[in-house]
Amino acid sequence: MNHPTVVQQMKNKLQGKDFLRIGDFTKEELMDLIEFAIKLKNMQKLGEPHRYLEGKTLAMIFEKSSTRTRVSFETGMFQLGGAAQFLSSSDMQLGNGETIADTAKVLSRYVDAIMIRTFGHDIVVEMAENATVPVINGLTDDAHPCQVLADLMTIYEKKGSFDGLKFAFVGDGNNMSQSLLMGCAIMGIDCYIAVPEGNEVKQSVLKQAQEKAKLSGSSVVQTYDPHEAVKGVDIIYTDVWASMGWEGDKEERLKLFADYQVNEALVAGAKDDYLFMHCLPAIRGEEVAAEVIDGANSVVFDQAENRLHAQKAVLASIV
Repeated sequence: MNHPTVVQQMKNKLQGKDFLRIGDFTKEELMDLIEFAIKLKNMQKLGEPHRYLEGKTLAMIFEKSSTRTRVSFETGMFQLGGAAQFLSSSDMQLGNGETIADTAKVLSRYVDAIMIRTFGHDIVVEMAENATVPVINGLTDDAHPCQVLADLMTIYEKKGSFDGLKFAFVGDGNNMSQSLLMGCAIMGIDCYIAVPEGNEVKQSVLKQAQEKAKLSGSSVVQTYDPHEAVKGVDIIYTDVWASMGWEGDKEERLKLFADYQVNEALVAGAKDDYLFMHCLPAIRGEEVAAEVIDGANSVVFDQAENRLHAQKAVLASIV
């Protein structure tokens, strides 16, 4: 296969496009990115060079701490032949009152793309509106598209197709669940989300996902019953109960989410060959039992690895 031709085809479709929400992309575009990511993964395993971003630079702005996001983007740019610059908000003029718009305009004069991991989604949107280079959302309080692309890639690798799959998220109606239900809806995966009352996904997100599900012939259902959600599913996913910014409410949330732990009793309702997924970091004994996350059905480290390959596909396509 002529891989440079594949890269050019991807650039013809996506070059210059921002990567802010998974819902901004069509099923065809996401499938192209997944297949491209798998090609890049195979090239790396075979030791084949794929320096498609030679001489390009990525600015990485972090207002939230990270392990996987920083290392995967930095490593990805290196493997693609480019360079990545880590920028903590405390080390930038952004932390001293410079506007997001001015930061975006200045960085656009220096680098070829900007990745930002921050709190409010409006910050990422404003960055993209003012930058003249592509902007990638490394995570906001509303969305985590990079993680979901890697998750969809992992599901496709393990199951071979998205057709007829059932997916359940058990936990909080947070950025992960909102992005996951959108990704499932676009790709045609039936998605069930079980949350405690008062912790639902945003109504606007749920409505949009349900509209996209109709187009793909799938369904999106929100429930308060985790056992109902996981019945007969192919994939079970969870996330920490106290995400960044909620640490002060941890004790209260532990009580609220106590019935939503993914444990052996809960996963018994899924198919025998179900996949257990988690975006990590995980807290064993809270949102997931050690027997599940460390069990034979767990693919959490495959997910983590695929962050590298999925993001390389995004970078090589849009930059």
